[in-house]
Parts: sequence; structure tokens; C-alpha cells
Amino acid sequence: MRKLTQAPNLAIATVWADCLNRAGIEASVQRLYASGIAGEIPPDQSLPEVWIADDGQLDAARALLHELQHPRERRRVCQACNELIEGPFEQCWNCGANMPGL
Repeated sequence: MRKLTQAPNLAIATVWADCLNRAGIEASVQRLYASGIAGEIPPDQSLPEVWIADDGQLDAARALLHELQHPRERRRVCQACNELIEGPFEQCWNCGANMPGL
């Protein structure tokens, strides 16, 4: 078992571990409730951590984590009305035309 990263909070750690598990990389969250003793130990030592079970999947886990932390920016121009569409929208908010997939 190997530590992949620390997360800023339990919710983010859980999302990252779930995404890794769905990708076939067995992951777990450690230090789930260590934030309760943050005043007795240094705060950075009480953050939740994401661990992976198979050391051989470390590079794949790091690559997926990087994608999760740095999502692609989605900017497209509607072909019907030339409106700039930012984000995951499937339709142009201005004219309602369907946006082509990425």
C-alpha cells in the first residue's frame, strides 16, 4: 500500500478515491477523522490521505489524480450564432442549438 496524496478535506479525498476505484485502481481514504485532533497534532498531519493498494499502479493513479485536479477547460463557439460557450453545456444558452461533443 502506498500514499498517493493528502486531500484538503474528507469530501475531496472521498471523491478522488471513488474516481480511482472506478478506474480500476484500488484506493482508500486514511485519516478520515483525524481532523478532530488537529489542535493536538500539527494541522497538516490531520488531513485525510488517499492511498492505493497496488504500488505498480502508482503512475496511473498520479496521472488520473492530475486530471481530476486540473480539468480541461471547455470553451466552444456555437456554430449557429457564434456565442462563446464555456463549461459543460450541451446546448447554446443563446440560441438553443446543440453543441458538438468534445
